[in-house]
Amino acid sequence: MDSKEISQAVVSRLPRYFRYLGELKDSGVERISSQELSDIMHVTASQIRQDFNNFGGFGQQGYGYNVEYLYNEIANILGLHEKHHLVLIGAGNLGQAIANYMNFERRGFLITGIFDVNKEIIGKKIKDITVLPMSDLEQFVKDNAIDIGVLTIPKSAAKEVADRLVACGVHAIWNFAHVDLDVPDDVLVENVHLSESLMKLSYNIHRKSK
Repeated sequence: MDSKEISQAVVSRLPRYFRYLGELKDSGVERISSQELSDIMHVTASQIRQDFNNFGGFGQQGYGYNVEYLYNEIANILGLHEKHHLVLIGAGNLGQAIANYMNFERRGFLITGIFDVNKEIIGKKIKDITVLPMSDLEQFVKDNAIDIGVLTIPKSAAKEVADRLVACGVHAIWNFAHVDLDVPDDVLVENVHLSESLMKLSYNIHRKSK
């Protein structure tokens, strides 16, 4: 595959392709055309072909795409053949919901440790993982080769915790705190601002009602 830079717009569509192809594979569908995939996903057939051409195309004219092959290729592109070890910081309602979501493990994302500052939560188990105090964070990250830190904590604490994760070698942060993090260029941050998503929905409702 070419090492050219792929636009984030294309990258953002890959998980959706992966999800739909997984459903097709589980349903016994062996091959599909770009037009058939377009009808299911409501993405134009032209866009689908352009997206896949970034990675070599995968299809054959007159045949379409082999569903299982394409599913596995996108999994490889997304790095889902690798195991990623995560620590979750913040064992409140959102943190517990994330820890209990089974699909993460199926995709190779393994929540290895959970941390909190609340003494009433420390020592309790969430999905067979004992919640640890924040004082144990650095040693745990080093001992368990943690790749990703997940922040489900108030924004007032997020910057300090992010700095601690970066200092002990975490490569990426999945940030649910309502704050933009200032991290080195070689550390990846994926922000998930739930309220912003709702605001976009509100905008579209408002626009539609006019």
